[in-house]
Amino acid sequence: MENLSILEQAAKSNPKPSSTAVVAALLEAEKNAKKTKTRYSFEQLTGNWRLCFITGTKKTRQKAGIMLGAGRYIPEWVAKIQIAYSVEPVAEGEKPSETGRVENSVLVGAIELTLSGPTKFLGNQNILAFDFTRIRVKLLGKTVYQGFIRGGEAREAEFFSLSVGKQAFFAYFLVEDGIIAARGRGGGLALWGRVSTVDS
Repeated sequence: MENLSILEQAAKSNPKPSSTAVVAALLEAEKNAKKTKTRYSFEQLTGNWRLCFITGTKKTRQKAGIMLGAGRYIPEWVAKIQIAYSVEPVAEGEKPSETGRVENSVLVGAIELTLSGPTKFLGNQNILAFDFTRIRVKLLGKTVYQGFIRGGEAREAEFFSLSVGKQAFFAYFLVEDGIIAARGRGGGLALWGRVSTVDS
């Protein structure tokens, strides 16, 4: 599958495919997923993933101008942007949980900012809904602040009772061992590459 090898290459080190080729491969993968009705599980998403490539919607592209274009790689020297999913533990013999936690961290120089919160996965649609309810700030690896953000405690308490239509979400259309790709609620596409424990 040519588009898969393009996306795997895009998530690795240089040389990388052109942005145009990556966008075309993402769209093709999304089209294939709709056609084959592939279903994933939340467990397949667990682990640490580095954001490699993003596209905006036409609206955001107009605002960002040439900088974003049709899509762009995230330069590793600017910031390390990672997302991590973990499943809620379940008792032995129970089926794996489709709920868990998400952590989105941005490392710029000596400062690491992490937003975290609850997630729920709708397997019949490959949709992962989430909310960032907490923040943690680290300086030189030491936590200097952590707590709830924007009424996070109340939002966390009502998260599982809300419909996905009222929440932020990613619709995953490609989940492989080394890469994952999704369309966000706002319409943009994103590609992540798996982070090994050595990289992180």
